[in-house]
Amino acid sequence: MPEKLKDKKNYVIGVISDTHGLLRPEIAEIFKGVDRIVHAGDIDRPAVLEALKEIAPVIAVQGNMDRGEWADTLPVTEAATIGSFSLYLLHNLYTLDLDPAAAGFGLVIHGHTHRPSVEEKNGVLFLNPGSAGPPRNNYPVSVAMLYVQGKSMDPRIIFLEE
Repeated sequence: MPEKLKDKKNYVIGVISDTHGLLRPEIAEIFKGVDRIVHAGDIDRPAVLEALKEIAPVIAVQGNMDRGEWADTLPVTEAATIGSFSLYLLHNLYTLDLDPAAAGFGLVIHGHTHRPSVEEKNGVLFLNPGSAGPPRNNYPVSVAMLYVQGKSMDPRIIFLEE
């Protein structure tokens, strides 16, 4: 059953991906006070999710590097409602199995590439927070904050020190 956040008009969502077993200490401060945390996969260890749940409730999907019994409990895709927006969550955008606009999604959150990006296509916002795990391929270490205010979304990439 999809997650629903519809009790108020404004939400702050922490968005993270590709932690690969590393949860940097500054994440707790960055995500302090958020309404939800969304993890777009490649978590690597259940302890990462447990630590994030200490900050706020978590919505997470399985990434291609997530293995084992703990990972088998995670969905490959997830749908959620935040305010007036429906979001679709998956790890690898190249495996997207639907047309988000036609399905009524205003937001697609994904990871996998380790490259942070914010793009709009056909009225749908695509958000990749980048990788919050160990640095790879000279990509920056990053997370994102998503500010939902009524009928508007404001995503912001936050770059972290390596």
